Amino acid sequence: MDTKITIPKDKKIHFIGIGGCSMSGLAQILAANGYAVTGSDMKESAFTRQLDQKGIPVTFGHDEKNVHGAGLVVYTAAIKPYNPEYAYAAAHEIPMLERSKLLGLISSQYQRVACISGCHGKTTITSMLALIMQHSEEDCTVHVGGMVDFLSGGVKVGTNDAFITEACEYVRSFLTLHPTHVLVNNIDDDHLDCYRDINDIFDTFVEFIQKLGQNGILLLNQSDTLAYRLKDYAPCRIVTYNDGPASDWYLDSPEFNELGCGSGTVVCRGEKLGTLELTVPGLHNLRNALAATAFAREVFGVDVDISIRALKDYRLAGRRFELIGERDGVRVFHDYAHHPSEIAACLEAASLVPHHKLWVVFQCNSYTRARTLKDKYAQCFGNADEVLMPDIYPGRDTDTQGIHARDVVAAINSNSCSCMYIPTFQGIKDYLLKNWKPGDIVMTLGSGDINKQQMIFFKD
Repeated sequence: MDTKITIPKDKKIHFIGIGGCSMSGLAQILAANGYAVTGSDMKESAFTRQLDQKGIPVTFGHDEKNVHGAGLVVYTAAIKPYNPEYAYAAAHEIPMLERSKLLGLISSQYQRVACISGCHGKTTITSMLALIMQHSEEDCTVHVGGMVDFLSGGVKVGTNDAFITEACEYVRSFLTLHPTHVLVNNIDDDHLDCYRDINDIFDTFVEFIQKLGQNGILLLNQSDTLAYRLKDYAPCRIVTYNDGPASDWYLDSPEFNELGCGSGTVVCRGEKLGTLELTVPGLHNLRNALAATAFAREVFGVDVDISIRALKDYRLAGRRFELIGERDGVRVFHDYAHHPSEIAACLEAASLVPHHKLWVVFQCNSYTRARTLKDKYAQCFGNADEVLMPDIYPGRDTDTQGIHARDVVAAINSNSCSCMYIPTFQGIKDYLLKNWKPGDIVMTLGSGDINKQQMIFFKD
């Protein structure tokens, strides 16, 4: 990367909240390009340990002295103005950038910027594409919004002129990017804390794809109604996938083995190009693999054979159908799924995994989602045998908005399957230990702190 960021290399760039996946990845990209980088966070994590291994100093706790001598301060949206490091930088007129704006600035330094967008599936498709590119001759820089085993984190710093990044629609942050090629997997009614309604979300995706130039490529999931509608607003060539022979790319005769892992013949414009086989479960992941394969071919010219070989070894990113452990002959999996569409897809995949009873522990993340999506939550647990729901994780919300976990539980009971409100994870553990049987599986679902709370299930 021939960077144009106008920060003298004798001054450090300091990251407030460096322990997140994206922040730590951006820090590594800058450090690899010769910048002195430091950071701070409240606690140690896998990402801070990786930064330490790469020689990037991280301080735990926030103190204004951490910012002394910085030529640029980068912060996340979660950092408040009263944070001592933020306040010091503002008072001393040190240049500051919010994380998404730095990502956009970095993207502007590359000739080819491939953005993977959509309300669901971004991290999986981006990590699949990263694995494909690792097997090809393209040494791209990659930025993924999750922990990826083969990257030992969420970033890979390459040497060529290509940048592949997950493009997140939350608070319209993807509008900071400078895309040359875009994939849109779906458009759904998520993040209604910062969007007016689904039309507002769609209009923002229109604004995003219209950043493409005439020579760009826009890949659209033709089976998603709103994503496919973007074709009417595209300034560039359109490639479609997923909707059978009507699409440029589709999977013929998808099948699933006894573990729920899928395979199918990749077809491009009527030509059969080989059989895609995965070792991760679910139709949605098979379709994600098709999207990555099509994007790699259309944008980077990677042979489908290379994608097929690469994806045979694919393992899902962290918090994506992740096996957490086993107790009493019961396997416990966790998935980040928190929107009804994601939950339905995840439980469809879970239903393919051999089991006696499928338990679900669902932690709703935010009162806003509980209120706006309650009716959809009522419909998405059909593949579960029993759902257990603790109190709502407030997330960014400070107002309960008149909604309670009991309201969501009642809706699920009326429409989908048996659901029980148990306020605490200790209570859920006690209930499971009394009622689960060997051969059952448990899916814990949610984007809050359920990934930490669930560990109580394995403690005596």
